[in-house]
Amino acid sequence: MEPQKQKSILTFLTHIVKGIPIGVAFIIPGFSGGSVAAILGIYDELLEAITGILKHFGKSLAFLIPILLGMLIGAGALLFPLRWGLSRYPIVVASLFIGLALGGLPSITSHIKGKWSAGNVAAFVLPLVITAAIGFIPAGKEVDLMNVDFIGYVLLFLVGLLGAAALVVPGISGSMLLLILGYYNPILGMLTDHLLKGDMVFHSLTVIVCVGLGIVVGFFLISLIMKTLLRKYPKGTYIAIVGFIIGSVPAVYLASCKDVGMTLATLGEWMSPLLWVFAAIFLAVGFAASFCFVKYMAKTESADKADTEAQLEESESKE
Repeated sequence: MEPQKQKSILTFLTHIVKGIPIGVAFIIPGFSGGSVAAILGIYDELLEAITGILKHFGKSLAFLIPILLGMLIGAGALLFPLRWGLSRYPIVVASLFIGLALGGLPSITSHIKGKWSAGNVAAFVLPLVITAAIGFIPAGKEVDLMNVDFIGYVLLFLVGLLGAAALVVPGISGSMLLLILGYYNPILGMLTDHLLKGDMVFHSLTVIVCVGLGIVVGFFLISLIMKTLLRKYPKGTYIAIVGFIIGSVPAVYLASCKDVGMTLATLGEWMSPLLWVFAAIFLAVGFAASFCFVKYMAKTESADKADTEAQLEESESKE
C-alpha cells in the first residue's frame, strides 16, 4: 500500500476514534461534546470544517464524516451501559468522565502562554461561574407541545438555536439547558412517543423540524463566532474554554445526581464508603488515561511535523 494512502486510512480511523468520546459526551448529563473536541485537539479543525463546508465541501466532508461516524458509534454502543451505570452509580460514573476532562486540559492550556491580563482573568472567571451556576438552576416546568401556535414555533426555533450554541461552546451541555427551559422531555416525547410510532406525524414532524432548523442555523452561526474569536483573540478564547470546562465539573455531578433524583438528604443511601473509594479511583483512572492520550497525541503530531519538514527540506535540496 502506498504511504500516502496508508496515512489517509490511518487519519480516517483516528478521526473515528476521536468522534467516539464526543458522541459519548452527549449521553452524560451536563457534559459537552465541544469540551471533548477541545481536549482532543480537534476543536479548531471542527469549526473550520463546519464554517467552511460551502467553500471547501469535499475537504470538510472528509473531516466531518469520520467524526460523525465515531459519534454515532460512541453514542449507540455505550448508550445503555452508561445510562445503566448513571442510574445506579451516578457519582462513580461521572467521576470517570470528570477525570477524562481534567486530564485532557494540557491540550488546551498549551495554547495559553505568557502573563494574564485583567481581561484574561475575566475570560476565565466568567465562563467558569456561568457554567457552574447552570447546574444549580432547577428544571423548569415542562412546556405543552401538543398545542403550539406561531409564537410557540418561533420559540422552538430559538430553543434549537440555544441548544446548538451549547453543542459548540465547550463546557455547556445542550441537554441540560433544554431541561432547564422545560423543553427537553417534551421534544424527546414528540420524537419517541409520537413520530416514531406514527401518531400525530405532521404535528410532531413540524415541532422536530423547527427545533432542527434552529440547531442547524445555530450550529453554523456559533461555529463562525467561535472561529472568529479563536482567530482574533486566541489566548483569551482558550482561557475561556478552560473556564467552561472547569466550571462544568460541578455541573456534571449535579446533573448526574438530579437525573436519578439524588439529593443531599439521600446521598448516604446512594453512596457507601466503598463507592466513594471507587469514585476516587475512577477519577484518577480517567485523569491518567486522558493525560497520557493527550501527551501521546502531542508527541505523534510533533513527529509527523518533523517528518514533513524533513521531506520538504529533502525535496528542496534535490531541486
